[in-house]
Order: sequence, then C-alpha cells, then structure tokens
Amino acid sequence: MTDRLDDAIELLKTPPAVSVEARVMAEIRQMAVPVTARPVRVTRILPWLGLALAAGVAAIFLISTRNAQGPLGESEGMAQFVGQFPGARSVEVVGSFNNWSRGLLHLRDDDHDGIWHAAAVLPAGQHEYMFVIDGERWVTDPLAGRFVDDGFGSGRENSVLIVRPAVQP
Repeated sequence: MTDRLDDAIELLKTPPAVSVEARVMAEIRQMAVPVTARPVRVTRILPWLGLALAAGVAAIFLISTRNAQGPLGESEGMAQFVGQFPGARSVEVVGSFNNWSRGLLHLRDDDHDGIWHAAAVLPAGQHEYMFVIDGERWVTDPLAGRFVDDGFGSGRENSVLIVRPAVQP
C-alpha cells in the first residue's frame, strides 16, 4: 500500500510531457464554439464540451511543485482560470482570494484567439471570483459550475471556486 502511495507521489512530482493547460487550450482551439456577446451557461453547452471547457476554466490542479518557486504549502493549491472573451483588450480575475483588488491577477491571450488564461497559487478553501474585462465589465465565469449571490441585492452572482490543498495532511 505504501509503495503505491510513494509511486503516486513520485508521479505527481514529475511534470507531464504536455501540460494540462496546453492540452486544454489545444482542445478549446479545435472546438467550434459560437462567439456570443453574452457568456453562455454550462447547462446550454453539450456535456462533453462543457467538461472540456470546465477543465480549463476553474479546474483545480493538484500539483506538488510551483514553477521554480518551490513546493506548495500545506494550505495552498493551484487554480487555472480560462475564459473566452473575443475582442477584449485585457482580462483579470478578482475575488475573495485577493480582496477583490484589481491589477493583481491578469489573464493572457498570447496568440490573440480570444481565449484568455492564467494560473495562480491560492489558499485552500472556497473563494468567490469574477472576471473583469477591459477594466470595466465584471463578468461571472459561465463555466464555474457553482455560483452565489453577490450580496449587493442586484440579482447578480459571483462564481465559486474550491481550492484543494496540493499537499494532503
């Protein structure tokens, strides 16, 4: 039993030949997702497409190392944010994990295909978040899967992300 656990730990320490991010981004680029002015909820997307997109949007990847920054702490996990925002000039993520402060977590669209992405090490636990498009428009992540009222009586919702610790006690 301990041999299997040791093997699993070693497997987690070894980075995959192709990153999860690269595989998800390649899959998203191959899909013919209609571009809409308004985000589409997961429930309106085919189940397999929703799963593929959700894997890249708010999936939590449990990894044992942070790129050249050392191992993750016991109460930290890795979060991956991906969103499709064609025509956007900038996209960032704000949430309870950064005190809803702008300018701290920017997404990138390196190939200018309208698909923005970023990874972040976050404290373990439940976090609310939103995307901020072009510094003005606050958008709920349509693929988050979980939502809560934003608390302002506006009828709007925040996306919910659950970060699991990378290092299990």
